[in-house]
Formats: sequence, structure tokens, C-alpha cells
Amino acid sequence: MPDRTAGLRAAAEHAQAFLATLDDRPVAAGADATAVRKTLGGPLPEFGDDPATVIDALAAGAEPGLVATAGPRHFGFVIGGALPAALAADWLVSAWDQNAAFHSLSPAAAAIEEIASAWTLELLGLPDTASVGFVTGGQGANTTCLAAARHAVLARAGWDVERDGLIGAPAVRILCGEQAHATIYTSLRLLGLGSETAIRIPADDQGRMDPDELAKALAGNDGPTIVCAQAGNVATGAFDAFGPIADACREHGAWLHVDGAFGLWAAAAPATRHLTAGVERADSWAVDAHKWLNVPYDGAMAIVADPDPHLAAMSLAGPYLVADPGQRDGTNYVPESSRRARAVPIYAAIRSLGRAGVAEMIERNCAQARRMAKQLADIRGAAVLNDVVLNQVLVRLPGGDDANRTAVAAIQRDGTCWLGGTTWNGEYVVRVSISNWATTDADIDRSAAAIAAVVTS
Repeated sequence: MPDRTAGLRAAAEHAQAFLATLDDRPVAAGADATAVRKTLGGPLPEFGDDPATVIDALAAGAEPGLVATAGPRHFGFVIGGALPAALAADWLVSAWDQNAAFHSLSPAAAAIEEIASAWTLELLGLPDTASVGFVTGGQGANTTCLAAARHAVLARAGWDVERDGLIGAPAVRILCGEQAHATIYTSLRLLGLGSETAIRIPADDQGRMDPDELAKALAGNDGPTIVCAQAGNVATGAFDAFGPIADACREHGAWLHVDGAFGLWAAAAPATRHLTAGVERADSWAVDAHKWLNVPYDGAMAIVADPDPHLAAMSLAGPYLVADPGQRDGTNYVPESSRRARAVPIYAAIRSLGRAGVAEMIERNCAQARRMAKQLADIRGAAVLNDVVLNQVLVRLPGGDDANRTAVAAIQRDGTCWLGGTTWNGEYVVRVSISNWATTDADIDRSAAAIAAVVTS
């Protein structure tokens, strides 16, 4: 019988060595995929190696191609790190190797999903009767929620979309702010609603959907309708006005979905909760855990106020499947059947932080965003373009589009920090996102100085 733990011991040594360098290593990868393939690839092995040898080779070959996304100075995309308790819990998930689809396969996974669901709803101020599915990320969460929305609005029109499909169904109108995230449109494509069918509602200079324009678009057409709002614009961090939007949706019988991939966590902190006022009135919400809750990839929640359309859209049954009466079968809330117990790291993260710790992390990262914005605004010729209400900083560095692209590439090469660019109001600008539990004020100061040095060199 092979030693079950030799590979684990080797993995623990390599993981600890990697984590020991995480705060100080260059953030960008030192090699591209071509170099990693050259080291780790080759012909298919005829005979196998022992686990420790495999892990040693894997760690050595992958090391140059690793990006320090889990470190305190990765400010690209919106990426959190991994809290120590969540990382350790994730190791347990792999060691336990539980299939979280059915209670009969893992009563522990089912129970932890229920606990993590209740804690998440309480932290976010959402109805405690809502249903929660644990999915891979914002894409999975948006797709799951919009599938529930599709079911609900068509059921009101007398159409069973799960049974009869979309051919011949009443048309479903989709309305989104013009700054809606790309995953919304991918979800619409996956659900057969069409990525280009959405009516784009004008937004202001921060990316907030105009509630009056939404109300005008809703007027006079009370057929099956879904409205997609946003908690935390991916560039500016701005929030839609949920109260007026919810009023308009209620008046016209529209389903209101909120994409809150990172911004919905603002509801968990006293200093930022006002930004989410009225969000609890929505019908569904998407929120990531591997962003601002800082669990390892992957983990997110699809939350639906009324569990019935959620279950109607996602549930799975078959005579060969064992369903334990009265128990939660996680597969009924997500698109997948077999899947890992991804609620376990979420449970560990929340338990390790508590309500106060989650709030402190959110508020600290927001303060660090303001600190970063202040220092970048001091660069001659630079301009901060957004109201820094959350953890996002949008800045135009001196020069035009080409100068900003050159600066972003130089900052990435420098390795002190990593950030990306985006197009905002027709200009190529720099986007800084701060959502890591380990980021310190010193990391902000060091990174801002490195950005300034690139610009002024």
C-alpha cells in the first residue's frame, strides 16, 4: 500500500516555502507558459513516479510561472488572498474528498453549507429565508440567479421553461446598466436569452445606472422582465441606487438581480453599509467569496430570495440518486452535480474573522484605497477619475492612452506590485483594486512609490 502522506508532507514543505516568500517576492511571474511547459512537459510517462517526487518536480517547474496573486500587493482584477484558516480548511476539503452534491454522500458538507449560508445572509443583511448555492465564482453565481429569474418571470406568464424550453416562450426583456459586468452577458448567452438582447440603461460618470431611465424603459411593458443592477462597479466601486430601482421593478413586476461579486461585502461593514441601502429588496444576489472574503479559489454564492424558483431552475433528481428526506442536497442549488465541498473554506473564513473581523477587513481595504488614491493624485499630471467610495481606484497617469499602457507594462515588469488597465469613458487608464486581508499601509506606500517612479523615470 502506498504511503498516503508522503506527497502531503512534500506539498506542505513547498507550500510553506512559497508562503514564506509571498510578502516580498516580485508579484509578476518570472516565466511564461512556454518556459513552464518546457520544464514540466515532455512525452507521456511510461511509468509513474512516487508522490513526493511528483510534488517536488511540480513545485520546481511551476515556481517561475507563479503570480503572487495571493500576496499583499496584487492590485489587478479584484482578487483576494487566502486567509490562513480558509487555506487550511481548503486542504481538508481535498483530504476529505467529499462529494457535496447529496446529503447521503456527505452529511458534514450538507451541514456546513447550511451554516455558511445562514452566516453569509446575516453578514450581508439579506433575508434569512433566502436559498444559497455554493458555486465557482461570479460567473456561476450570476448564471444560477438568472436561471432562477428566467423561471420565475416565465412561470408568471404561464410558461414552464424547464419543461418546454425557450422555443415559443414569451419574450423575456433584460435591462442592465450600461456598465454591467461582462459575466452578466455571458450568463444571458448560456441561458439562451442572448448576450446582445439586453436593453442598456444609461449610467452616470461613476457607472451607476440611472433609475429614472430604468423606470422609463420599464413603463408600458409588464411582460416577463429581468433587471440586472450592480453592487460595486468593477472600475469605480460605485453602487446602483437600489431603493428607486427596486421601486420601479416592483411596480412593473420585474425580477431584480444584483451582481455584487465584491461590492456586496460592503453590507458587512458599518462604514460602507450605507452604499447597499435597499439591496435586500432584490430577488437575487451574486457574491464571490474568493474576492473580498479571501478564501482560496474557487468559492462564491448564488442567493435567491424565494427558494422555489431557485430549486425549479437547478434541482436534480433520478431513481438512481439517494435523497435523504428533510436534508439539504447541495446539487439542487447549483448547476453542478459532483463537486467539492467549497462551503468549508467559507465557513472557516467567517469563523476565523467573526462579524467584527469581516467589517475591519472591508473598512481597512477601503481606507487603503483612499490612501493609494491620495498618493497617486500627487503624481504630476495624474488624475483620480472616480469617487473612491470602496476599494477601487481609477487613475489616469500623465500622457495619453499609449503612455498609460506603457506605464502599466512597466509597473508589472518592476514587480513591486501588479495592476491592470481598463478603458473608461474612451480612455485607457489604470485600475487599482485592494481586497487582500494581508495588505498593509506599508504595502500601499511602497506600491505608490513604485508607480510614481515608473511615471517619472
